[in-house]
Amino acid sequence: MTVVSQDTQEATEVSERAHRGGLPSWLRRMAAVNELWTFLILVALVAFFTAAAPGKFFTAYNFTQIGVNAAIYLVLGVGMTYVIITAGIDLSIGSVVVLAAVGSGLYNIHHGGPASGWTTVGICVLIALAIGTAWGALQGALISSGKVPPLIVTLGGLGAALGLAELATGGQDPAGAASANLQNTLGYGRLLGIPWLVVLAAAVTLIFGLVLGRTRFGNYTLAIGSNPAAAQRAGVRVGRHLVKVYALMGLLAGLGAVMWLASYGTTSIAGHSTDNLKVITAVVLGGTSLFGGRGSVLGTVIGVFIPAVLTTGLIVIGVQQYWQDVAVGVVLVAAVYIDHTRRTSRERR
Repeated sequence: MTVVSQDTQEATEVSERAHRGGLPSWLRRMAAVNELWTFLILVALVAFFTAAAPGKFFTAYNFTQIGVNAAIYLVLGVGMTYVIITAGIDLSIGSVVVLAAVGSGLYNIHHGGPASGWTTVGICVLIALAIGTAWGALQGALISSGKVPPLIVTLGGLGAALGLAELATGGQDPAGAASANLQNTLGYGRLLGIPWLVVLAAAVTLIFGLVLGRTRFGNYTLAIGSNPAAAQRAGVRVGRHLVKVYALMGLLAGLGAVMWLASYGTTSIAGHSTDNLKVITAVVLGGTSLFGGRGSVLGTVIGVFIPAVLTTGLIVIGVQQYWQDVAVGVVLVAAVYIDHTRRTSRERR
């Protein structure tokens, strides 16, 4: 009788998971029960603020603003979902948004400023995407090849990216960083009454939700988070894949920079210090495990709207701004605790 080792069995399971496709798997990931409790929290928040501020919170204007405010964080959250599924983390995203916005903005300033044409706008978009992707790939290479923990690499990246942005601008937001063409379309424009920022965020969410649930890239991401050693034995090039995942995070941070410039017209160098907290909170709230191997883009969508609804609702009922940050921090700790409890419960079964 042939004895099969536990490692071989794990490798076989990961291989099957990595190469398994089809609609049932996609449906399970896109509509997993992990998202149910998160959705119920979102519904409860909406109900609470609707009752607390009758006629003020539950309005079309408020929900449109919530969608616009959440759009950038949703794009960043999609990238963070992939990163955290691999049992990684990226603390640098706010600084990468700033660096990409500064690189794009400085080019725009020297090629027409607010009056720049569409060719310049296109180049600025490419610059932001390239800076974000390159920074993410560099961090991924350090994590995979240098064997440096993601927490350390991205914490260093947080300071380095922000420092480079400040060196390039003298620490001041440069005037004329965004083209009026970009702002009037992506920033303020609408498609069938829906803001373009929301449309873009929805498109990114749909595309990368399908990538995670229906492609080999998504299966490899989940497999690495579950057991990187077994994934390696199953033929997955773990190091190379991690570089791609962090490059994807950087790409979406660059896209977030473009959306920020379109929406606010400035680089906001000092305005992104808590982006990592907000995005990680949303992703973990959405059911993605900080221990890796489990998560979905659908959950992240729900998770992004919880802090957005919470912040807007607190403003509507007149709570001081400082309490908003406290509330988001408490929600993050609660989400991590719930995730740990669920994980421990599964392991005991």
